[in-house]
Amino acid sequence: MFQDAKAREKKLKKWKRQWKIDLIEKENPYWLDLSEGWWEEGDY
Repeated sequence: MFQDAKAREKKLKKWKRQWKIDLIEKENPYWLDLSEGWWEEGDY
């Protein structure tokens, strides 16, 4: 699984900025903080 993520990162790194923005907006059109709620305050 880690290798898949690493390969995806390398692929995306070569993409133009607008392509990356389009990908984000397709999956998260309101640019919500997807990490919100992963931990409780004081855990970090």
